[in-house]
Amino acid sequence: MKKLVFSLAIMATALVNAQTVSDSIQLDPQKQQNAAQRILSGNYGKAVTVGGYGEMLYNQPEGDNGTLDVQRLVMLFGYKFDDKIQFVTEIEFEHVQEVYVEQAFINYNLANNVNLRGGLMLVPMGIINEFHEPTTFNGTNRPSMDKSIVPTTWRELGVGVSGKFNDLSLGYQAYIFNGFKSVTSDENGIVTGGLLGGSNGLRGGRQKGIESTINSPNLSLKFDYYGLPGLRLGLSGYFGKTQAPDDVDMIDGADVGLSMIGLDARYAYRKFMARGQYIIADISGSKEYNALTGQNLGSQLSGYYIEGAYNLLPSQNAQKLFAFARYEKYDTHAKVDAITENLGYDRTDITLGLTYHLTSGVVAKADYQFNDNAALPSDLVKNQLNFGLGVWF
Repeated sequence: MKKLVFSLAIMATALVNAQTVSDSIQLDPQKQQNAAQRILSGNYGKAVTVGGYGEMLYNQPEGDNGTLDVQRLVMLFGYKFDDKIQFVTEIEFEHVQEVYVEQAFINYNLANNVNLRGGLMLVPMGIINEFHEPTTFNGTNRPSMDKSIVPTTWRELGVGVSGKFNDLSLGYQAYIFNGFKSVTSDENGIVTGGLLGGSNGLRGGRQKGIESTINSPNLSLKFDYYGLPGLRLGLSGYFGKTQAPDDVDMIDGADVGLSMIGLDARYAYRKFMARGQYIIADISGSKEYNALTGQNLGSQLSGYYIEGAYNLLPSQNAQKLFAFARYEKYDTHAKVDAITENLGYDRTDITLGLTYHLTSGVVAKADYQFNDNAALPSDLVKNQLNFGLGVWF
């Protein structure tokens, strides 16, 4: 209890003492850009563009010690070769000690509504996987269903096309990627383990461009409609198979099929914002995969969330203070085949909190999460208090 009071006092002091700034904050979901889009659209004749974003978090589970973490620091670099060809990359440092290349792709502007892309890119599924900069979402932590089902941050190597048909108020993306890696093997071609299953679904199979293996290209599609004021609707699809090393990819159960569909919506009107998302993933061959690897991968993963937020400050203020509530329900054992359903993977999270935009690129966050799952009584599931600071420039 003392930790809770102390933490709330720190947050209240920060909110009271912050100085008002004049920078306006762009909250219209139809105009919102992610980091790569900002780099691509912001060169304006400059050869080199530099940016970055980062998050520092404090998480305090009930009854346990809290953790302080530089969750991520991402440096963004763009280079404009000429009026048509640009290069974008993101270098991510996680927890101070882990280094990843989050994106690295070439963009060729073929026409006003057609861009060809190739390299390491984000898979366009849902909202957070593309728009995960800390000033673009409420909550100290990203939605849990995006971590367990999408899974954020999901990026792979591929080629494709993107663009907009403004007359139709429609944006589109279509890519061919390598898929999730499904198993590990030894030098004799014997399967030594599975990378998919259980609580985190497909998350362990992300290849992230690290010596990726591919034996079956996967198709990724995303359509965004922005024809109504303040509203943005998204439809995502991902279809294909997982990838196994060459020496085991013909073994029964080494690969599974995957069909994932996502629906999302974002809306802003005056001081009110709302968003929602639904993801469902059907997995074929999970029975054989689990028999081979000893894993407990479900045959269907699904989840959704809805969120509403209201700005507590006057509309004319440059700063914004959003009070928000998010309800999310997700299950990585929505369906199973020939294994016992784990009710602990059927989870519900309710998050209540504040998001304080000091300016367009600096945010302070505080929230409390009520966690639950179908296997345990509520008094045995630990809730969590969270604080965070985020920047994006």
